[in-house]
Amino acid sequence: MSEKKLVTRCPFCSGQLSISRLSCADCDTQIESVLSVPRFFRLPPDLQDFVMTFLRCQGKIRDVEKELGISYPTVCKRLDLVNELLGNQTPARGKREILEQLERGEISVPEASQLLKEQSS
Repeated sequence: MSEKKLVTRCPFCSGQLSISRLSCADCDTQIESVLSVPRFFRLPPDLQDFVMTFLRCQGKIRDVEKELGISYPTVCKRLDLVNELLGNQTPARGKREILEQLERGEISVPEASQLLKEQSS
């Protein structure tokens, strides 16, 4: 049996769906109200999986890189996208931070070069 996914968009008009009923499986209590879908569940499924991997790796980007087989800049870009879609502000990483990460061995020279190029464009 496949895992059920929370649908956040109307299949007819693509409008934003809301949660309107909660029920207790034990006592059959039902609560009717209009609740918004939590922001996390509005993320596309692939980004939800990415966030779960990031959390499972306790925020260690190197572990996320290894588990997903992606580069450091790709992890950072996905984190930026998640923050953007969740409505969080993400401060731009400064050149100093990139160079410090390079010095600590957290990123490679090509990764640092790519980050610095992206920052100047």
